[in-house]
Amino acid sequence: MQLISRQIADYMESGSWIRKMFEAGIAMKKEFGEDAVCDFSLGNPDLPPPPALKQAMKDLAEEADTPFFLGYMPNFGYPDARTALAGQVSKEQGVAVAGEDLVITCGAAGALNAFFRAVLEPGDEVITPAPFFVEYGFYCENHGGVLKPVPSKPLTFELDIEAIDAAINEKTRILLLNSPNNPSGAVYSREELDRLAAILERHNQGRERPIFILSDEPYRFLAFDGVEVPSLLDVYQYSVVCSSFSKNLSMAGERIGYACVNPAMPGKQELLGALIMTNRILGFVNAPALAQKLMMRCLGSQVDASIYETRRAAMAEVLDNGGYNYTMPKGTFYFFPEAPNGDDVKFCSILQEEKILAVPGRGFGYPGYFRLTFCIGEDVIRRSKDGFKRAMEKAKA
Repeated sequence: MQLISRQIADYMESGSWIRKMFEAGIAMKKEFGEDAVCDFSLGNPDLPPPPALKQAMKDLAEEADTPFFLGYMPNFGYPDARTALAGQVSKEQGVAVAGEDLVITCGAAGALNAFFRAVLEPGDEVITPAPFFVEYGFYCENHGGVLKPVPSKPLTFELDIEAIDAAINEKTRILLLNSPNNPSGAVYSREELDRLAAILERHNQGRERPIFILSDEPYRFLAFDGVEVPSLLDVYQYSVVCSSFSKNLSMAGERIGYACVNPAMPGKQELLGALIMTNRILGFVNAPALAQKLMMRCLGSQVDASIYETRRAAMAEVLDNGGYNYTMPKGTFYFFPEAPNGDDVKFCSILQEEKILAVPGRGFGYPGYFRLTFCIGEDVIRRSKDGFKRAMEKAKA
């Protein structure tokens, strides 16, 4: 007898390449030992949270006997957390944001799902540049949408503006951007965003429903070499920003994030009301109380990003030594090098022979490349040097 839906059965059967490599890593570490395996597969931040978080936990423990300390709240979050968050978002975005422009959510994933549920009709299309975070497709399908990837330019992963323009049709509802980008490390420039905004404004003429830009920004804090991560809020009026505190506060397990509706959006109150409603009816109800209280006390703090910068340099040395072709990531903690001979799955298998775990690019909608995370110890990165070189030699043999 069939217990689950065919769609979910198909999802479980296909799995994700990230999950496959993660499970392969567990088996390899069990067989060869933890120190023998260099695991670059999972983007799980390993840096400890900033000291402010530890102090906040101590302070909150002293308040835990207060009535309703962890009680019900408005679906948009605690009002004081919302107000405090608005101040931080205003600084980051360079635009005055009020607490009423925000909905606090169960991570950026919760914000994405709430937004998709609020604006998508069955069959609506969500355009996103490839490579992209694999869960985007599932989130769209959860709410009747269709993800429509548009490949970015090879190796540099700059946006192919003309291709995005050509992909827009009457079914287009959202342009979903992720900058700094997982997995490529690309950061979209202000010029690219200005051009996209002009294209969408042209397409919006005569439409009953505007095309939104949804900007997923959990890596905003992690840009290197002084690279600017421009805000969409002063570029395009129908823009929404979502983010989380998984990376900058190393709170990935706490599931705390937000959706910010552009303060200049015409009719924004209707959309905000819809986001509050969908946050509730999707079963999130509200973001976790303790996570909101922690977040509120840690705004303005972050992990030591210089550690990621050091690891980035070490990873580049390893790849240069092996003769790999790649673009230096401008942000995030990922490299996305070219796979020798263009077969990313085969090359990741060769890397496994060297006890190195990487994720094939087709898992991110961009075959021919592979993803490496550098949110792992510098010692692991440097220990992989000879293995990466041998893998390249095998691929070229």
